[in-house]
Amino acid sequence: MVTYNIKKNIAKGLLWCGIIATLPLATSCKEDIDESNLYTFTGETIEDYLVNRSDRFSSFNYILGRIGYDKILSAYGTYTCFAPNNEAVQEYIDSLYDDPVNIDLPHNGMTARGLEGLTDSLCEDIALFHLLNTEVMGVNMGNGMTIKTMLGRDINTSIDPETGAVTISRASAITSMDNELENGVLHEIDCVIRRSNMLIAGEMENHPDQFTLFSQALKLTGLADSLTNVSHTNFSEVDNNRGFYVPEKCEMGYTIFAESDEVLASKGINSIEDLIAYANEAYSASAMQGTGWYDYARTHNIEVSTGSDYKNPWNAFSMFMRYHILKFKLPYDKLVNSHNQVSKVTLVEYYETMLPYTLLKITRNSNRLYINRWIANNSLTDMVGEQGSAAMHTVLFDGIKLDGQNAQVAAVNGYIHPIGDMLVYNENVPHGALNERLRFDDTAFLGEMMSNSFRRISDSEVNAMNGGKTGTDGNLSGSYIRMPPGFFENLAIYNGDDTRLYYLSGQSSGWSNYQGDEFNCKGRFDFAFRLPPVPEGTYELRIGYTANGNRGMLQFYLGSSSELTSMKALDIPLDMRIVPVNNSDLTPDVNTGWCDWARCDDKGVETDANMRNLGYMRGPLYYTVGVNSGNYARSNREDLRRILAKQAFKQDEYWLRFKTVLEGDAWQFHLDYIEFCPENVYNNTRYVEDMY
Repeated sequence: MVTYNIKKNIAKGLLWCGIIATLPLATSCKEDIDESNLYTFTGETIEDYLVNRSDRFSSFNYILGRIGYDKILSAYGTYTCFAPNNEAVQEYIDSLYDDPVNIDLPHNGMTARGLEGLTDSLCEDIALFHLLNTEVMGVNMGNGMTIKTMLGRDINTSIDPETGAVTISRASAITSMDNELENGVLHEIDCVIRRSNMLIAGEMENHPDQFTLFSQALKLTGLADSLTNVSHTNFSEVDNNRGFYVPEKCEMGYTIFAESDEVLASKGINSIEDLIAYANEAYSASAMQGTGWYDYARTHNIEVSTGSDYKNPWNAFSMFMRYHILKFKLPYDKLVNSHNQVSKVTLVEYYETMLPYTLLKITRNSNRLYINRWIANNSLTDMVGEQGSAAMHTVLFDGIKLDGQNAQVAAVNGYIHPIGDMLVYNENVPHGALNERLRFDDTAFLGEMMSNSFRRISDSEVNAMNGGKTGTDGNLSGSYIRMPPGFFENLAIYNGDDTRLYYLSGQSSGWSNYQGDEFNCKGRFDFAFRLPPVPEGTYELRIGYTANGNRGMLQFYLGSSSELTSMKALDIPLDMRIVPVNNSDLTPDVNTGWCDWARCDDKGVETDANMRNLGYMRGPLYYTVGVNSGNYARSNREDLRRILAKQAFKQDEYWLRFKTVLEGDAWQFHLDYIEFCPENVYNNTRYVEDMY
């Protein structure tokens, strides 16, 4: 029992140093402990909790003991433990031993039925899949969240619609929540958390009552044999003397949006032949000259096949399937991100699919997610300072509804999301759903950020992965992740360690960033990333950033590949150190044209035009500085958008390069988001682009 009401976060140094020599991990006693905070350790640790309730948790504690984690959970630290009871462990062990599926490894490697028959590797997998090296309370799990375990694999939380209980990965219900202990929190669960060891195509095949036809289609097109990436280490090592967290491997994966057999049957599709016929009808004319809507295929004179060569990527059936797949893994709760957006806006994300150079759009509407929802005149307004009247924003296509958090299926390298209608890249996608201002968070076009669960990761998780440390690089310090060269497929670094790229999720800070996060660069940076593809048309290409005196000055280049020879300079260099002056008499800043729009009689309409003439825009009304601050990015003089280009873009390959033009190592580059704004939005003859 706890005998003193002392805060858990006070250093428990005496206990930690006393047992450190017995730990199986390479750790060391902290030498600079504040001795004024030391006290006798009298409360329950996670290990004490399990031992003191051995009638319920002796089996799970046995598994922990096999790999030395009983000692770790006796020690100082901050952990979350999902503890299955003895009956749950026995049921799980029986299922492993009697598993009829894993014929390559009988009994899953167990040497006998029972705890003693578990191998050390099985004990490690089970134990670490139930432990987190941060503290996660039940209140945070109720709305659905994805959490990285100490095994490096994710678990997903949701609410059981029938019982109302919080469940882990759909099957394990929390029966006793938020047992706060001296070194973390423990949640009792009624079932061992199941982890799939199957690749995504195999996991889909393991659901024959749901995805028979879709699974057949993956095999026929050869996609089942290609969706096999799990992780890689093919990136450069970096000098880590600055103390930031640097990933040791890069997780890879896939996301599949799949029609169930039930959905297909509702459309009259009851066989694989029916599905092939549907795909042929949907895609056969997509690349036709003059009338085709799939611009990339049309402009490259690609002939779409409707034959039986299903593994041909330009076969209509293969095209149908590829538009259902993303080359990174995204759980349901991270498909659409919210952080500091204002309440009135609709949340939207855009992702590139495996059908070359195509996007799909995911919209959150009334707490449901929809694919390719199409709203008339989106991004336009007929009302100054508002998004526009309802009459001009009619819904022309509701979108394809996703079945929800409880329906997702997790594999070792991705997620399967059941959908409620047929997903097709038809003419209404490029000409309708995507015919709007397209705003991409800086992480949305780098799939590895999603696959590695880095996008909007918490500071505490980064610190835990980094052994409790934060890093420093000149005037840059905090819970940044150092991204090594070669980590991203769609990002090229041209000068090695002279470009030090960092990611900050910013979820616990008050930064004025879209979705809170940002990329920063230090050093004599020179790098480029591949832009997300857009339908053919004329666009303004914009970059969103926050100006301050620590930023650098850089030149932008646009190219058709990552090769430097393809790059051409865009406009004059941008000096990110220039912060607009807020003149009390509303005189526009001489460099950017900025002034306080909220004090202008016309809500800043005239000065918006002046800023555009100088190549700038204010930040959007879409989000605030920090969370719920009421201070719009549009009102923050450091929040700026720079118009980089106004030109025709094909549905094709484009790379944007960033190169410093300053000497020295003191400057930092900042990237928040990019925008593609089509001509019919920024130069509309009837309406104007909204301020959001």
